[in-house]
Amino acid sequence: MLPPNAGRVLELGCGSGETLAWLRGIHKASYTVGIEISEAAANAAKGHADEIHWADFERDDIDLQGQKFNVILCLDVLEHMVDPWNVVDCLVSKYLEVGGTLVVSLPNVRHYSVVLPLLFGGRWDYADAGLLDRTHLRFFTRRTAQKLLSHPQLGELSYAATGFAGFSKKRFFNALTLGIFRELLTYQYYLTSCKAR
Repeated sequence: MLPPNAGRVLELGCGSGETLAWLRGIHKASYTVGIEISEAAANAAKGHADEIHWADFERDDIDLQGQKFNVILCLDVLEHMVDPWNVVDCLVSKYLEVGGTLVVSLPNVRHYSVVLPLLFGGRWDYADAGLLDRTHLRFFTRRTAQKLLSHPQLGELSYAATGFAGFSKKRFFNALTLGIFRELLTYQYYLTSCKAR
């Protein structure tokens, strides 16, 4: 879902910088900037990006010196935010170049591994990782994820569900059931939109 030439890339929640390093390695990115809340991860990322900021995007004043970006990545990060709607607004309004691309990945809380225990056992069990990661503050389905990115400055939204490429049991079952259970089988969504104005 990345454009052919990513150009200047900002990643919110860049972790140890592996995605930014990969983009630089395949020559898709000309300049990479990461923002990371974890000090240890931010320190590890310094060797993988041109610029790293150790900060809480929602609380800290981050000096990006008026930079605009061709691509902004929010990969498995918005669900950890107190106000992801405001974060998207800030990223699009302040940092995304006109014509630039916002790429977001979000876990799907409508996945059967969450829905079935809730429906049949009354269970909503938090875990150390996964869809019910105890650090998730917000939860999204396909529709609410699309609504999150329905920003007035963004153009048409594209999305893709993970796990349906190639041959897999999931893809076979989805085809067999004519896609009726597709959203229950989707673990994660990737969404992308370009800034139109």
